Amino acid sequence: MDTDALDSLDRLIAERACERLIVEFVRTLDLGEPGDVAELFTPDGVWEWAEGDRRIEGRDALRSYFGARPADRLSRRLCTNILVTLTSASTATASTYFTTYRVDGHSGGMLPPRLPAQVGHYEDTFRLVGDRWLLAARATFLDFGGPTERLGPAAPR
Repeated sequence: MDTDALDSLDRLIAERACERLIVEFVRTLDLGEPGDVAELFTPDGVWEWAEGDRRIEGRDALRSYFGARPADRLSRRLCTNILVTLTSASTATASTYFTTYRVDGHSGGMLPPRLPAQVGHYEDTFRLVGDRWLLAARATFLDFGGPTERLGPAAPR
């Protein structure tokens, strides 16, 4: 079925489901259990970086990868300019700008402002599986990036 056959409401619902998945992904990484983002991918889902040789394929590998994130990492991701395009009744693509703030060694409380660790965009491919939209592939493109800051030990009181 081609996208012209979708009525406006079906198109809007599909686009909104994909947008929600993008937001759910970063919320789960920042505020949830990071390994759970694997459930937002198709069983054969792929996460890759445009530069370098990082490519994680399949839910088990994704769960292990994201689940290995340091327990003392504090991160917040901001996503903007989300543009979802339906390519068929069961597939879609999206481009999303993101900014990531993060530190390791966080033991609680508010921190002074920092520069972002990363600024870039995601290029996503979605697939409708049953009645749920899932990520089939996500490619990460970094325009600005650096190492994750590690906080020193807490100062004595």
